[in-house]
Amino acid sequence: MVYEITFKKRFQNKLEKLLNYIEREFGLLVAQRFAKQLDKKLLTLQQQPSIGKPSLYISNIRSIHAGKHNRLYYRIESNKIVILNIYDTRINPKRNKLK
Repeated sequence: MVYEITFKKRFQNKLEKLLNYIEREFGLLVAQRFAKQLDKKLLTLQQQPSIGKPSLYISNIRSIHAGKHNRLYYRIESNKIVILNIYDTRINPKRNKLK
């Protein structure tokens, strides 16, 4: 079964800022490569939504690595996957409330 993916506004805003930062600091090619890698992760997630690691604190939240330094948080609701947020894994872990 293929799940529908929906995105929270918070995720969309953060992703836009992240892609702008990557493009500004490392170039357009690196930003495109990251976006393509993220798309592949989302396609895999559509096929196998339970591959993510369950959250330690919130029972219905899962996460997967989305690139070298980012973690994607999502939850499964009946036949859809809701992408909640993306966090840089190098920042202070206390700021990550979805962990």
